[in-house]
Amino acid sequence: MKKIEIIRNKIIDPPALNHNLAVWRFQDKKIVFTNGVFDLLHLGHIDYLSKAKDQGDVLIVGLNSDASVRLLNKGKNRPITGQQSRSMILDSLLFVDAVVLFDEETPYNLIKQVQPDVLVKGSDYKAEDIVGFDILKAKGGEVVTIDLLVGYSTTAIERKIREEK
Repeated sequence: MKKIEIIRNKIIDPPALNHNLAVWRFQDKKIVFTNGVFDLLHLGHIDYLSKAKDQGDVLIVGLNSDASVRLLNKGKNRPITGQQSRSMILDSLLFVDAVVLFDEETPYNLIKQVQPDVLVKGSDYKAEDIVGFDILKAKGGEVVTIDLLVGYSTTAIERKIREEK
């Protein structure tokens, strides 16, 4: 039986991203950027990412690396799933066009590299407080906030699992 090899071409490093960005810009694609940890992917994440993709043609997801998550102080057990697992799961989503890991506390440098047309975050942020707002404002881009589905969070899932033990 022939072994099936899955080629993951949406998980890209920053240098390869520059090539993809050049192609998408040549094709006059509207580039959307969002970021997050996306630990224990749940319905809230899916809803958010699909709505982010609706803002343009190409959705780039900046994914916090494991080291980056630890900088965010989300808890001693976070991330629950490692960066390889989280990036592969995001890669499998049809509406995600690229997944780029970043090690910093914020994706500011990645946003500066991408220069997206649209920057998306959850509506739990005020637009002017979103990392990268200044970059989008300077280039005439758009910052969009998306309402989050109530009742869905990795923290709530983690809490429920711990309570059931």
